[in-house]
Amino acid sequence: MSFSAQLRKEASYIYDAIFQHPFVVGIKEGKVPKEALIHYVAQDYEYLTTFVRIYGAALTKCSTRDEMEVFNNGISIVLHSEVHPHNNFCEVAGIRYEDMKHQPLAPTANHYISHMMTVAHTGTLGEIIAVLLPCPWTYVEIGERIANERNITPDHPFYEWISFYTNGEMKETTKWFCEKLDNLAEKASVEERQRMKEHFIKSCELEYLFWDMAYKQEQWPLSQTTVHS
Repeated sequence: MSFSAQLRKEASYIYDAIFQHPFVVGIKEGKVPKEALIHYVAQDYEYLTTFVRIYGAALTKCSTRDEMEVFNNGISIVLHSEVHPHNNFCEVAGIRYEDMKHQPLAPTANHYISHMMTVAHTGTLGEIIAVLLPCPWTYVEIGERIANERNITPDHPFYEWISFYTNGEMKETTKWFCEKLDNLAEKASVEERQRMKEHFIKSCELEYLFWDMAYKQEQWPLSQTTVHS
């Protein structure tokens, strides 16, 4: 079993919890509370901005131009392609995407971003891939599971969101991350592989918490600041 397959197996209980979360089930059913969609987009906009920065950090630790090209393309995908699923959520919620930008971070989003940034600045390329991988991997599996369980047609409220995460682009990104992680894990020390595993599992946990944060419209407990009016 490859290293990435081992990680996926060990995180299966988290993936199952994500698939069963009411936000994710709501995407499948076409029924997610408007407030949850708004909170998700506001927080994910900031999260994906951090993703771009981490891709930039990964570029500095690449040893080949082929590796650099993948991260460079990844920056373009986040900046230009992943706005489409955000726009889908905004359309369903009846709000403007432009109004969701630059909102205060909720505690969980702040924690997730800090976790990734710490690894980006202190870890190896393998560790960076491990910390990033749960994001595309869980989303691809969510999309595939929904598509397999339901006949998703263009009139489904979240057709565009589901289609985005089942297209070849996202699958290829996940596949490359897994293969590169496997290759780097073969050359890594026992200690580095353990760090990779810890980063991966923590990011999986935070993926679950991100959905939960959005669904509950999580805020700082003593702050009066809200992400939308």
